[in-house]
Amino acid sequence: MLTIKLPQIFRIHQVPRIFWEDGIISGYRHPKSSALDCILSSFQMNNETINIWTHFLPTWYFLWRFLMLSYCLDFWRDTYSWPFLAYMGLVCLYPFTSSCAHTFSTMSTHARHICYFLDYGSLSLYSLGCAFTYGAYTMPDRWVNGPLHHYFVPVATFNSFLCTILSCYSRFLELECPPLSKTLRTAAFVYPFIFDNIPLFYRLFFCFGEDCTWNDAIAGYFYHLFFALLTGFLFASHLPERLAPGRFDYIGHSHQLFHICAVVGTHFQLEAVLCDLHLRRDWLSTNAPAATFTRTFATLGTALLGNMVLIAFFTVTLLRSSITTVTLQSTLSEAEQHKEK
Repeated sequence: MLTIKLPQIFRIHQVPRIFWEDGIISGYRHPKSSALDCILSSFQMNNETINIWTHFLPTWYFLWRFLMLSYCLDFWRDTYSWPFLAYMGLVCLYPFTSSCAHTFSTMSTHARHICYFLDYGSLSLYSLGCAFTYGAYTMPDRWVNGPLHHYFVPVATFNSFLCTILSCYSRFLELECPPLSKTLRTAAFVYPFIFDNIPLFYRLFFCFGEDCTWNDAIAGYFYHLFFALLTGFLFASHLPERLAPGRFDYIGHSHQLFHICAVVGTHFQLEAVLCDLHLRRDWLSTNAPAATFTRTFATLGTALLGNMVLIAFFTVTLLRSSITTVTLQSTLSEAEQHKEK
């Protein structure tokens, strides 16, 4: 009879420091797990299990929504729906990449960094996806065809590169300067969020009059912002595990909670954007510039290629720095042995 041995679980002092999480004392997987062990560990209670499933299951939910919407929207011929098509692809990508990163991040220290490089890249692309839809469907009437509207997506594309650069670079500072690492990583995602939501902030809080498009989508946007702010708070604060280390190792720590909040926020964002897409179609089709292949898919392809190049650069830098460190350590060891002789 075939028996499957589940991977062993460790406490914090039994794994390298790079794997430590604030306030998490136990539930760590082996730092040199095989790919099979990583997959098996997703069916075993450890401090990453819920992190894996809280993004893996929503991936299938968003894919299902994507499939259902493909029967209602003519993605192939209707250029008006192209920004939403790009957005939906990235909405499906970011939770799947996150789930894979959490699954395979304990194969080695290198694998951990590379997994999260990919995770950060997918999040930066998701921020671009938000810009596609906000620029196409959420922009206040009085801003349509204005300077911000014209440069909104190009600036968001640049922001996606900046987000990937800052977040990936922050991993090199994780051991040497944890506060700076955390600050850079937080800023890397807060800045694109603020930029993407400029039209929404104006429409919700500062726009008064008939041309402010106060429609049924507004409630969804408010819910989205609430969960987005809660996501950022949980990511930055490490609550509640910071207040009671060891109590929330398996269930209830901040990373799990912010995964859930992020997915719920994305759900409300998706529904609100869909509402705007339908309710504002006639006005936007008449007054806003039509979506083109270049403005949508060529821009998305450029952002995807650019982010992959950046991730490859940081991966090569990581591997080279590790080789240099090993070489230096070996040289110093040989020199000490020679001096002793």
